[in-house]
Amino acid sequence: MDYGLVLLFSLFQALSMGTAAPLPVEVVTMKSKVKWMAEQLLVRLDKDIQVPVNWTLNPPTDDLDGTSSIVTVLNGYNSLISDTFNGVSQIKYDISSLTGYIDPWRQRHCSQQQPKPEVPGPLQELQSHKEFIHTVGIEALMRVKEFLNRLLKNLDQLETC
Repeated sequence: MDYGLVLLFSLFQALSMGTAAPLPVEVVTMKSKVKWMAEQLLVRLDKDIQVPVNWTLNPPTDDLDGTSSIVTVLNGYNSLISDTFNGVSQIKYDISSLTGYIDPWRQRHCSQQQPKPEVPGPLQELQSHKEFIHTVGIEALMRVKEFLNRLLKNLDQLETC
């Protein structure tokens, strides 16, 4: 048996596997940056946004299904948050920064083009009530908070396109 040929084949296989997925260091770095950004955003939400004590969210939650859905959900809620709330401009900027970090990373590291994810049911329902700008804005802020808490518990979803 020609061991040189076997070694060469093994080397080609290892190289092709190495370029198919992002390096673990890149993934760890991305996860830690997203974690830090999400934690900072949660601190700001807790500090700057006063929600009525009896405010509860409707039970359905948005899907946390990879980077595409994360970007879709956060961008959707960000578009529903009214600029008229005090302290909200920085929160909206932070949400945009978070999605602005995740989306380009996804585009660079997800080799196959994914179809644009559908807008999840809870977000879609909230979008249908845009005429109630303040109520929708508060609900959107609360859903962002809920979504970020779930994201922090499921950072491995960032590895999924």
